[in-house]
Amino acid sequence: MRRMTARPANAHQARLLRLLRDGGPNSRAQLGDQIDLSRSKLAVEVDRLLETGLVVADGLAASRGGRRSHNIRLAPALRFLGVDIGATSIDVAVTNAELEVLGHINQPMDVREGPVAVFEQVLAMAAKLKASGLAEEFDGAGIGVPGPVRFPEGVPVAPPIMPGWDGFPVREALSQELGCPVLVDNDVNLMAMGEQHAGVARSVGDFLCIKIGTGIGCGIVVGGQVYRGTTGSAGDIGHIQVEPDGRACACGNRGCLEAHFSGAALARDAEEAAQQGRSPELATRFEAAGRLTAADVAAAAAAGDATALGLIREGGNRTGQVIAGLVSFFNPGLVVIGGGVTGLGHTLLAAIRTQVYRQSLPLATGNLPIVLGELGPAAGVTGAARLISDHLFSPA
Repeated sequence: MRRMTARPANAHQARLLRLLRDGGPNSRAQLGDQIDLSRSKLAVEVDRLLETGLVVADGLAASRGGRRSHNIRLAPALRFLGVDIGATSIDVAVTNAELEVLGHINQPMDVREGPVAVFEQVLAMAAKLKASGLAEEFDGAGIGVPGPVRFPEGVPVAPPIMPGWDGFPVREALSQELGCPVLVDNDVNLMAMGEQHAGVARSVGDFLCIKIGTGIGCGIVVGGQVYRGTTGSAGDIGHIQVEPDGRACACGNRGCLEAHFSGAALARDAEEAAQQGRSPELATRFEAAGRLTAADVAAAAAAGDATALGLIREGGNRTGQVIAGLVSFFNPGLVVIGGGVTGLGHTLLAAIRTQVYRQSLPLATGNLPIVLGELGPAAGVTGAARLISDHLFSPA
């Protein structure tokens, strides 16, 4: 049975819902201070929201000198599902209406196995969270995928690292299976929304969020809103050329940033270094496991391995060159670096910062923080919940 969640009737109700989501329970008086409505009009809108069941009374507020106002909060039973599908793993979480993560599970999964296999896994993980008592049903779900998405339809479009996904109706298929509204977006946009809601970008209106994982992408936030471009492909920086006639890329071109530095590229370079005898540390790890990952490179670098440190610095330099161009063009107030490869830590961050501060003009970089994300794997699922709540907390 499809779960039908009430929607706000107008922009004032939508604003009230978002204030309660972002700020938690609040009094009518304090809400009135934040929204441009007369006391009588505010009372009408709050009462209508109470009738929908989207908000509930939550006791008396502290006195402000007169009659005590009533607190209101979003309905405690509201539940959102956040799904972050990566190239090699899936994160699924349940949140309440304030987007607090109530339960979060992660499982390995190769996105190249195709949408049917991946969504069987997603649905099994969602069912596990429901069975634990965290949710009876879901009021909405946000889904992130590691490739370009035609946003209005929720359909991936020719994603380079997702064979078999081109044109697959993700939004429609999962909405039918979950019985609730679903929105689909590129995973790095959701990471940006997660860091904006509960992470390092909470107070920043214009920022870039760079995700370095199996691939590389950029979430662009302008005036507090994700900018997706005309067709949804804004921020696809992994396919900016950094080396003319360089390595072949999964997209079909040569010399893309993603082909020279990403989780997959770093693992390939590390294995080559191990096989050529340039790194005893990496060679030992390769011999033990038969393969290397970015985590192995991070561990080798932490042990002082010069080759591993060199690979990280070289990748950071290339990434920093691209980010420097973005900074010169966009003039953001913050650059956030996230994704699986951020396990490489401050060696990577230092190389990126050096390139950006060297290449971009002082007016753009004088007060520009370049920082690691705060939320880690929770950023994507929090952003996914934020995405669907933005939709449901908008007038129908």
